[in-house]
Amino acid sequence: MSDVVSNLPPSPEEFQRQFADFMRQQFQTLGVKQVPQTETVGSAEDPPSKAAEPELRFDKKPREVKGYLDRFVIKQEEAKKVLSVALCDHYHHVRLAIQGKEQPNYTKQNIILIGPTGVGKTYLIRSAAELIGVPFVKGDATKFSETGYVGGDVEDLVRELVRRADGDVERAQYGIIYVDEIDKISAASNLAGRDVSGRGVQTNLLKLMEETEVPARSPQDIAGQVQAILEMQRGKRSPGVINTKHILFIVSGAFDGLEKIVRRRLREATIGFAARNQAIEDQGCLEHVTTRDFIEFGFEPEFIGRLPVRVVCHPLTAEDLFTILKHSEGSLIKQYEQTFAAYGIEVLFRDDGLRDIARLAGEEQTGARGLMTVCERVFRDFKYELPSTKVKRFVVNQELVENPRAGLDRVLDQQAMEETAVGHQLVNDFANRFTELHGLRIRFTEAAAGLLVAAALEQGLSVRDQCSSKFKDFQFGLKLIAQNTGQREFTIDRDAVEAPDKILSDWVVKSYRESKGPSAEVR
Repeated sequence: MSDVVSNLPPSPEEFQRQFADFMRQQFQTLGVKQVPQTETVGSAEDPPSKAAEPELRFDKKPREVKGYLDRFVIKQEEAKKVLSVALCDHYHHVRLAIQGKEQPNYTKQNIILIGPTGVGKTYLIRSAAELIGVPFVKGDATKFSETGYVGGDVEDLVRELVRRADGDVERAQYGIIYVDEIDKISAASNLAGRDVSGRGVQTNLLKLMEETEVPARSPQDIAGQVQAILEMQRGKRSPGVINTKHILFIVSGAFDGLEKIVRRRLREATIGFAARNQAIEDQGCLEHVTTRDFIEFGFEPEFIGRLPVRVVCHPLTAEDLFTILKHSEGSLIKQYEQTFAAYGIEVLFRDDGLRDIARLAGEEQTGARGLMTVCERVFRDFKYELPSTKVKRFVVNQELVENPRAGLDRVLDQQAMEETAVGHQLVNDFANRFTELHGLRIRFTEAAAGLLVAAALEQGLSVRDQCSSKFKDFQFGLKLIAQNTGQREFTIDRDAVEAPDKILSDWVVKSYRESKGPSAEVR
C-alpha cells in the first residue's frame, strides 16, 4: 500500500512547496540575492537608477473627447458626455501625479456602464483608450464566476496590461481595464439564476480597484518564473510589481431586472403622484438608479462604492443603425467594401439598401451586432460566387437586400449592361464622400463621369481608385480657392478629368486674381 501511495501525483499544496524549494535552490546555485517582491531585481553590480517616467501627454478637454467619440459611436449623447468628463478628470490627475503634483485624497472615478448588448459600450471605451494613448484590456466577468477563478486569475487582467504596453510596467500602470458582463457576478439570492459565488469575485475585483500591488509574474506561471531566473542570471532587470493606483477600471453589463428594482423604488417614493411617476417611467427609469438599487440587485456596498460614475446607454433604433452604417467612421459597410475590393469588385451601397439592412438588424434585438448578422446573411452568396466571375461592380439596394438570391442572379445576368451605370453611381458616391470629408461640394458632369468610368474599365482599375488618383490634390487647391473667393461648389468637366493638375492650377491662380466679392463660377 505504501508503494501505491508513493506513486500518486503530489497535491497542489505539495507541488507548490516542492516548486518553492526548487526556486530557492536555483537562487542559491546562481548566487543571486533574493530581494523583496517590491524591489527591482538586477545584478549585484547594477548601480541604483531612477525609473524613467512614462510619457502621458494628455491635454484634452471634455468637449474634444466627446467630439472624437462622436466619430465612432452614434447616439448615446449623455453617456459620451459623462465619459468624457470622467476620463479627463482621471487622466489630468494622472498627468499631475507623473509630474509630482498629485492631488491629495483624490478619489478615482471608476465607471459602471449600463445598457443592452450592441449599443457601443466596448467601442466607446476602446476608442477613448486609443485617443488617450494608454493600453486597454477587456475581460469578461462570466469566466471568473463560471470557472471559479479567484485572486490570481483576476490579477491576470492587470498583467495583460503590461503585455499590451509591450512590457512597459510604468505605462501599464496608467491603462484601462474594462470588465464586461459584470451583472453576472451579482450575488442576490432573491434573483433567479444568480451566481452566489459572485461575492468572492467582487471582493477580488475590489482589491484591484483600490490601490494594491500585483506581481508582474503569476506565482502559478512556472515558465515565467523560470524565465525570471534566467534573466537574473544574465543580469537583466525583471519587473517586480504593478501598482493599480492609477489604473482606471470600467465595468459594464445589461443588468436585466435592475429596471424593475428602480421602478418599484420610484413607485414607493411617489405614491399619490401618478403623473410624476409616469413621467419618470417615460424618461427611462435607469437614469435614476442609485447605490441602494445596485445593492438590492446583488452587489456588495464596498464594490459598488468604488464605481462612483454611472453611465446609462440606451437601445438603438433602426434609424440609429442606419446612421451607424451611413456616417460612423467604423461603419461595417467599409469592411464589406474592402472584402469585395480584395477580389477587384466594387460595391456601392444605396440609402434604401442601408435602411433595409438597419430594419432587419433592429429585428435581431442585438443592437449594432445585428448589422453583421444581417450583412453576412445578405452577402454570403455574393462573396462565394462573384470572385469567380467577371463582375466588377454591383449596387446594394432595397430590392437586393430583401431577396439576395434574386439580386445575385440579376447582377450576373446584367453584368455588361450594368458596368457603366454602376460606374456612374460610384463617381457620384466619390463626390459625396469628398463633400463629407472636406466640406467642399464637387459635381461631375455626365461627360466627365463617363470618361472616368471608361478609363477605369480600360485600365482594369476600380472607379474609386481612378477618382482618388486623378483628384488626390484637389482638396488642397479647392480649400485655397474657398479661402480666396468664398466659393465652395465646383463642377468637374471633361477638361478637369483629362488634365486635373493643370485645371486645378489655373483655378487657384484665377482665385488669387479675383476680388473678395462674390466669386464667378469656376469652370
